[in-house]
This record gives sequence, C-alpha cells and structure tokens, in this order.
Amino acid sequence: MAMAIPEIELRSCEKAMPVVGMGTSSSPPADMETAKSAIVEAIRAGYRHFDTAFIYGSEQHLAKAIPEALRLGLIKSRDELFITTKLFASFAERDLVVPAIKMSLSKLELEYVDMYIIHWPFKLSKEVKSMPVEKELIQPLDIKSVWEGMEECKRLGLTKGIGVSNFTCQMLDYLLSIAKIPPSLNQVEMSPIWQQKKLREFCNAKGIHITAYSPLAGSGTKWGNNTVIECDVLQEIANAKGKTTAQIALRWVYEQGASLVTKSYNKERMRTNVDIFDWSLTHEESQKIAELPQRKIVTFASVVGPHDLVLQIDQEL
Repeated sequence: MAMAIPEIELRSCEKAMPVVGMGTSSSPPADMETAKSAIVEAIRAGYRHFDTAFIYGSEQHLAKAIPEALRLGLIKSRDELFITTKLFASFAERDLVVPAIKMSLSKLELEYVDMYIIHWPFKLSKEVKSMPVEKELIQPLDIKSVWEGMEECKRLGLTKGIGVSNFTCQMLDYLLSIAKIPPSLNQVEMSPIWQQKKLREFCNAKGIHITAYSPLAGSGTKWGNNTVIECDVLQEIANAKGKTTAQIALRWVYEQGASLVTKSYNKERMRTNVDIFDWSLTHEESQKIAELPQRKIVTFASVVGPHDLVLQIDQEL
C-alpha cells in the first residue's frame, strides 16, 4: 500500500509540495533502465515529489518513468507529481535562464516543472567542462539579473514556483530586497549533524521554506559518509522506538518544519524513508539530537576547488 505523504503550501508557488521528495542524483550516474525502474517503484510506494537537475543527467530518466507510471495506472495524470529541477551555474545569466529551463523541459518531456531552483550560489564560465575548475572560471552570482530570468520563467508558465539552493542569509536578504516574486524555498544541506539553526531561523522569519538535501549525510554516495547512520545517539533512539536510524534522522528534519529530499533505489528503504508520519520524537529525544556535534558534509570547495569565493560561501553555509 502506498504511503500518503503530507504536502506543504509554499509562498509564491501555485502547487502544494509533498514534504518528502526522491532525489535522482547518482555518482556514478545510474543507467536509464535502473533509474526508470527506481522512479516507478518510488511512485508505487507513494512518492510524488521528484528532485532532479540539469547537472545530474537524470531529467531524461524522469521523462521515461512518468509515462510508464501512467501506463501502469499508478497515477492518473502528470499533475499528480511535483517535479523540481535546477538552473546550473553555467547558465546563471539573465538571457540564459529561460533557454535553460526550456532545455530541461525538453529533456523531461514536460510542459512545465513545479519548482525551478538556482542550483549553485555562484556563476561558472561556459568553458567549464569538468571539476574542479580553475579559479578564473568562477564568478560571483549576479543575483538581481538571474532572478529576473527566474521570474520570467514563472510568468511564462514554465514553472509553478521558483526558489534557490545553497543561499546564505546575506544572499537571501539581498534577494528579498529586489525580488518581485520572492523565493518559495532554499534547498540546503541539513541533517541532525548539520542542523542549520541560524539559517532556519532567518528563513522562517522571512517566509522562505527550507528543503533539506543530504538529510542522511550522503550515506552510500562517494562524497558522503555514515556519520548520521552510525550516530550512537540516533541509534539509541531508533532501538528504543523500533525504528531505523535513518527514520529517526528524517523524522527530526520533518519536525523542524523542513521538507526533505532523500535518495534510495532500494525498494525497502524507499518505503521506510517515508514511514515517518504516524509517530514522533519525544522532547527528550529531540533535545539529545539538538546537542549533537555539528559537521558539514557537502562543500563546494571539494567539488569546484578551494577558491576564495567558494570557501567564503562554504563558511557562511
């Protein structure tokens, strides 16, 4: 039986968003058949929110999985799904934003996405072909002009909502001062070991929703680790409640008022990852988690190189 996942209303977005989404980023990239089958299985399990991006190379996977889910009768229409994709840093220029979303829509074989996000908080030169990159190919993001392009995407009906990812408090404050359409959300790393208290307080005060990526610290990926899954405090709580450590971590994120994107191609874990809504953490359990040592897992410096601009952003995030 498919799990019913709650939805949240977002500011400046025409469609409610399921609070748990399935991430589609894989390293190394999954083959088409494996990814398509996993997405269809996730829809069967109750997932309705799918998170992709130009740089993931997974937009095409969704393009094949959605018609298959329709054919199988798992959904009645595409409108039942909430699809998020992202503007890559190489297209972070005013005149490239609309062409970039149209390119993503072509790959997705969709007329619109439900959320379009500025993926990285800086610009990469179009000459970038691989990571890490040379220092001169990284530039500050012109937030005002790029956001004008994002707003144009929404006005044209190419997306139901627009947001950002990896934006610092300072960046968000500036964006809010110039935006005609405020961002619906900020997608950032967040987990019990990277709780983002300052950023969450800022976003909550400003009406910006937080979506957590890597809520399990990227366990099972080449860049992540098992610090959440193997955390003694989380394991102790999980054993006491008859849950998995992952479920404790995901429930904690949800109880902070954030939505989350989690990835697994394992059928059983797909289902346990959304089985977090008919129970809760006690005050004492939440307090123990609040006191965990903090450690950021995902850094831009590890991806694009330890250049001054990205080091500063990493520090502020």
